[in-house]
Amino acid sequence: MFSGIVEGMAEVVSIRTDRQNKDFTLRADFTRELKIDQSIAHNGVCLTVVDITGDTYTVTAMKETLDRSNLGLLAVGDLVNVERSMKPDALLDGHIVQGHVDQTAVCTAREDADGSWYFTFEYEPRGGGLCTVEKGSVTVNGVSLTVCDPTANSFRVAIIPYTFEHTNFCRIGVGTVVNLEFDIIGKYIARLMQNYMK
Repeated sequence: MFSGIVEGMAEVVSIRTDRQNKDFTLRADFTRELKIDQSIAHNGVCLTVVDITGDTYTVTAMKETLDRSNLGLLAVGDLVNVERSMKPDALLDGHIVQGHVDQTAVCTAREDADGSWYFTFEYEPRGGGLCTVEKGSVTVNGVSLTVCDPTANSFRVAIIPYTFEHTNFCRIGVGTVVNLEFDIIGKYIARLMQNYMK
């Protein structure tokens, strides 16, 4: 489990295709603290460390993950938001994030807010609780954020300078594909309501 409070960015240093899987090798400040089998969120996607070599580590993404997220679009040199899994006694500074990306969205606007920024994202509505609500939580590329101005297929988020500078929001522009994880509580409630209405 994660909190959506990104620790930093890791740089993609190599990508290897193995049948329908992709192995991503990344460089991060905390690499020397990692262990094999450890879980790390990459742009919000929980992946397992399978190799550590010097200051780099490798994770594997299977076809399901590549199809549902933006990881298949990564190239060498890209920066990925990373967060190690939460400890049971840690403060939950963000919200409950599973690292199970629901789908992608596209940035349709980036507005200067005199020191901060507003980003608008559009996504394909799929039902099943995959929606946003005003002042609710959503995870964008692994970052826990508060929803503004939601519609049936879009929402805005406000990004403060610290988040802009310490996550890959600094590289998001109109047309950028991002990962979304909708609020898990909302998804469970929506599922219960669907079953109740049958």
